Amino acid sequence: MRSSLWSLIVKELLANWRDRRNRIILLISPMIQVLIFSFAATQEVKNVTLAVLDENRSVLSRELISRFEGSPQFSQVIRLQGVTDIAPTIDSRTALAVLHIGQEFSRNLSARQPAKVQLILDGRSSNAAQITQGYAVEIIDRLNAEIAQGAGLRGPPSVVVARTWFNPNSDTLWSTVPGLFAVLTTTVGMMVSALSVARERELGSFEQLLVSPLTSLEILAGKALSALLIAIAETTIIMVIAMYVLGVPMEGSMVLLYGAMIVYLLSIIGIGLFISSLSSTQQQAIIGVFMFLAPAILLSGYATPVSNMPDWLQTLTLVNPVRHFVVIAKGAFLKDLPIDVIAAHLWPLALIAAATLSAATWLFRHKTA
Repeated sequence: MRSSLWSLIVKELLANWRDRRNRIILLISPMIQVLIFSFAATQEVKNVTLAVLDENRSVLSRELISRFEGSPQFSQVIRLQGVTDIAPTIDSRTALAVLHIGQEFSRNLSARQPAKVQLILDGRSSNAAQITQGYAVEIIDRLNAEIAQGAGLRGPPSVVVARTWFNPNSDTLWSTVPGLFAVLTTTVGMMVSALSVARERELGSFEQLLVSPLTSLEILAGKALSALLIAIAETTIIMVIAMYVLGVPMEGSMVLLYGAMIVYLLSIIGIGLFISSLSSTQQQAIIGVFMFLAPAILLSGYATPVSNMPDWLQTLTLVNPVRHFVVIAKGAFLKDLPIDVIAAHLWPLALIAAATLSAATWLFRHKTA
């Protein structure tokens, strides 16, 4: 490596470290985000407030209500006085759900007839409502089984016994952190590369860089390599926090993960340098980064499965590098993903990296010509 190119890489590393705002953005921010978002960005529903209208007021209805009060998912159970209280309770979001136990509940159970209870859910929070419905059905099913066993009745014809692969205890951190690792890796790689050229222009040192012995290609290579080193260092810190602070296992090969991460970061850095070459100020570069990050993360499968999207949108996500790395990151952490599966996502990342770096090189030369 030419000494002048190495000098440029060292200069970029020092520039990022000496800038106090950059240190906060690049060093402190990802660590805080991985700790906070791991607990905040979860689809688990807890601390649900349930309203109950018990028109039966029997031993069995009180037993059912006590099951909800003792459940860790329901933090508060509110008693309603009449049917007219149901609509205001849901409308005001006082409770996410209302459990309505009718007058014939215990009588029907004694007569060995179906005893129906009504569960009214707030559809404005559709995901939380569906999960809460699952909690309620599970509690009621357990009571049904105990009542049937006590009465000497035969149980249901079939029973579902669930087993969860890769995450036996259904720990939400195990499912959240690997995807969050991919998202934060993207953010760090994009921010470092997108601010590099724009910072030079804003500080007025870009012209000095152009008259240096370095060619435009070497300047861009120095920017890309320094961004790659910073991003790898940052993602290593995030990985250590995920494994040793949050307790997420690393089942796969660390070597394969780092190899895939380097290819992925090159594709992201190419996009960041393209944005940086277009921008005259760091503010413009930051706006460009967020214009890319928002749709890229939404279409990556991090928040919602790609399989839930329309077919045409699933095809479109194939050019999204974040989608491929989310699969690799989750597989490396939880599944010990085979090398052939990683390779199936690695070659699209290599093509995207070649395309983005080529586009960034062309634009940089065009803007400096």
